[in-house]
Amino acid sequence: MNMQGITLLAASAHPTINTGNAALDLFLKGGPVMYPIALVSLIAGTVILERVFWWLREGSRKRTATLNRVYDAVQEGDLEQANSLSEDSSDPRLRVVWQGLNHQHDSMQGALQLAAAVEIQRASRFLTVMDTIVTLAPLLGLLGTVTGIMRAFNAVSESGLDPGAVSSGIGEALIATAFGLGIAMVTLIPFNYYTSKVQFLAFELETAATNLEVMMRALSEKRKAVSEGALA
Repeated sequence: MNMQGITLLAASAHPTINTGNAALDLFLKGGPVMYPIALVSLIAGTVILERVFWWLREGSRKRTATLNRVYDAVQEGDLEQANSLSEDSSDPRLRVVWQGLNHQHDSMQGALQLAAAVEIQRASRFLTVMDTIVTLAPLLGLLGTVTGIMRAFNAVSESGLDPGAVSSGIGEALIATAFGLGIAMVTLIPFNYYTSKVQFLAFELETAATNLEVMMRALSEKRKAVSEGALA
């Protein structure tokens, strides 16, 4: 049954409701379950918009050229320049590298892992909320289905097979179900998209950290060889 059919059925179910606003009429005909569904919809829209702007901002903060300059400085042994280039950067990869450079003499690997975890935590913010909404919205719709069908059966028991009374409960059930499923589907797409973005960011951070560790190990071995050659 399409949305037009649902609307017509709901209209016949509640002929007394007519606010002059089709969307509001449809909402009211969905029954009391529509109020928590509306709240879930508002939360979903707010979270999705927040993530859209956050990722757009983060994308504009990427400094790949600066990251390559940091790698070059590390390979040349100029750790002071590498530290200066990565300090106070808006790029999460450079922030992770900076933490590693500042803990090179104690636990560089641990510092890199901790810094990467902080960046991943920031990037995955609200993903749990979106995941919950994807599950909760259809359940609320199902609850509306149950209450609507109960209302239809009550109408049958009270007034017999009156088409208007029966269609009232069925219309309520269909509207709540449609809205619940719609919210879940709309939220599922950005949830999966931003989950993949977080996974790719984790890959980028791991790559940056591994590159730094390899370069620092090579630099240490080079300095050790130079020192041993000078002593010989």
